[in-house]
Amino acid sequence: MMPANAQPHRDVRSRRPLKLAVLDMSGTTVDEGGLQDEAFNTAILQEGIEPGGSRSDAMVGYFREARGTSRHEIFRSIFAEDPVAARRANACFEATYDRLLAERGVRPVDGAAEAVAALREAGMKIVLTTGFARHTQNMILESLDWMGVSDLSLCPSDAGRGAPYPDMILTALLALDLEDVRSVMTVGDTAGDIRAGQRAGAGLTVGVLTGYHDEAVLRGAGAAAVVPSIRDVPALVTGAGC
Repeated sequence: MMPANAQPHRDVRSRRPLKLAVLDMSGTTVDEGGLQDEAFNTAILQEGIEPGGSRSDAMVGYFREARGTSRHEIFRSIFAEDPVAARRANACFEATYDRLLAERGVRPVDGAAEAVAALREAGMKIVLTTGFARHTQNMILESLDWMGVSDLSLCPSDAGRGAPYPDMILTALLALDLEDVRSVMTVGDTAGDIRAGQRAGAGLTVGVLTGYHDEAVLRGAGAAAVVPSIRDVPALVTGAGC
């Protein structure tokens, strides 16, 4: 049966054969259990931003809305008046997140490994993307034993900019020697992920509801389909359940 939140397959499938799936990590394929929020709160507290105040609430709200954006860009925005504080807070965030990751680990979103396998069976290449720094991305992949799961993994520093810019998607297309961006499907849990796919010209942009943005936000950003989870994505490609 087709997921209730998905559009009919005939409306969302790309007119071109899909050859590449660009999959976001945190919130889409990876369940990190709130490590980002804890690391963010630690980073702004280091800068004297006490929890519960109006400034703290505004920063936390911005951070949650900007999920998918490279983390150093988020800190650059919230500490726009003080670039030194922005760099210091970003460094604290990364160090804290890495420590929490080493202590607690992360787990796949339910069905993620099976979905990746199904997409591969459908003939697609797989790229995993993140807004984290490269060393953090590698730590997450190692924690999951996913170092060999994808054809390529990309972070903002590999491509220039992270979501909502299209740089990582276009870098993946070039790196894997594919000719047409309309053969790319992007999958993410944030408006930034969807906008990146739209700006790249991806053939299919899919939102999932396992992360931080709801269906209205994802559709408002331009998602062609919104499904409950990554486990529901292969059916959009294969037409299973039509």
